[in-house]
Amino acid sequence: METFKFLLSSNYNFFLLLLPLNIFLCLAKELPTTLFLPVTKDPLTLQYITEVGQRTPLVPIKLLVHLGGRSLWVDCDRGYNSSTYKPAVCNSRQCSFAKSHACGDCLFKPRLQPGCNNNTCYIWGENPLINTYMDRAEIAEDVLSIGSTPGVLFTWPRFIFTCVESYLARRLPNGVTGIAGFGHESPISISNQLALDPRFTGKFGMCLSSSTRSRGAIFIGSGPYYVFNPKKVDISKDLVYTKLITNNRGYLLSEEYYIQVSSIRIAGQEVPLNKTLLVINKKNGVGGTKISSTVPFTILHTSIYDAVKIAFIKALPKNVTLVEPPMKRFGACFSSKNIRLTKVGPDVPVIDFVLHKRSAIWRIYGANSMVHVRKDVMCLAFVGRDQTWEPSIVIGGNQLEENLLVFDLPRKKIGFSSSLKFQQTSCSKYDNTILG
Repeated sequence: METFKFLLSSNYNFFLLLLPLNIFLCLAKELPTTLFLPVTKDPLTLQYITEVGQRTPLVPIKLLVHLGGRSLWVDCDRGYNSSTYKPAVCNSRQCSFAKSHACGDCLFKPRLQPGCNNNTCYIWGENPLINTYMDRAEIAEDVLSIGSTPGVLFTWPRFIFTCVESYLARRLPNGVTGIAGFGHESPISISNQLALDPRFTGKFGMCLSSSTRSRGAIFIGSGPYYVFNPKKVDISKDLVYTKLITNNRGYLLSEEYYIQVSSIRIAGQEVPLNKTLLVINKKNGVGGTKISSTVPFTILHTSIYDAVKIAFIKALPKNVTLVEPPMKRFGACFSSKNIRLTKVGPDVPVIDFVLHKRSAIWRIYGANSMVHVRKDVMCLAFVGRDQTWEPSIVIGGNQLEENLLVFDLPRKKIGFSSSLKFQQTSCSKYDNTILG
């Protein structure tokens, strides 16, 4: 296996290749500009999981994909062993770069260990599945490896991550020991650290598979992002882009990805909504719309959900019958007897999220708007919830699947494809054998 090693420079302004400069210049044109993180869907929790290599000797670790995460964090109480682990010393460049909020000593363990060292600095660690935070996530460096083309492994000897205690890892899927954070504000999120290498440009794409038996991918780099149908096609072309909105929640900038949803249409008809809910309240940061990789189904403020449900049922063919929801999570379920299947899923009214202008639309077809809960029953795959102190709309995994999302961080915009099922392909058919 070929291995290319990169080292974060002392001032963290760029990556240096650990090869003589003339060799780097010779190889630069041949090195791929896109990395691949395989993403699987956990059948029990419906969470999305990726895998990287970390530590010395190298160990494969499974991580929960969290778009709004501040860092890559690992539960270091579970026997973290590495000869290259280095905690960040208080007032060091690493602490400053990571925007540490505090320094301290190991007070709660019988001995020093990864995650609990003296004279080290911390940032906040978070687990969105339990809505829990800790203020002593130890900043550290260690080896990180990410795959590209088969036989090529890219390794960063000093990748900054954080060590947390086991209580923060509660409810993670089986075998998952941490979180892969892709937050857009934190300098030590995976996306922002890799963007220090100019070849990866600060762009990444996410393509989640709807199947628990096949893998989707996170593409790191500017692309192109290839899949097969059966010919090779670049799914990063012809995207609809909308602005990435920065949201101040409390005293911290939110790492989450907010976009503007101006209205919702069902079967071409605008749904009557209280549109003040669609705007972020500048005083407290609530309201608006965010994209989440850790919420299985899109959450709507109860008043928005009720309006969407009524409009959706009204737009259904008359021969489609309502049934009692077999699961408390969903509020509108139907007999599938008279709902035919198409290449984009159940033939039901399309739902349009109208973005910053009327022509910028995120169209949701049956494959993303419905979920089969029994052989003969399918439900509207949206959840109504009291979102008084939360975003009014949280776009979740079921609505993201088989769509490509491109996060262009330097230009602060997000691109959306239509359902890849229209192109007779899927997120699991990505090409990780030929790049460029």
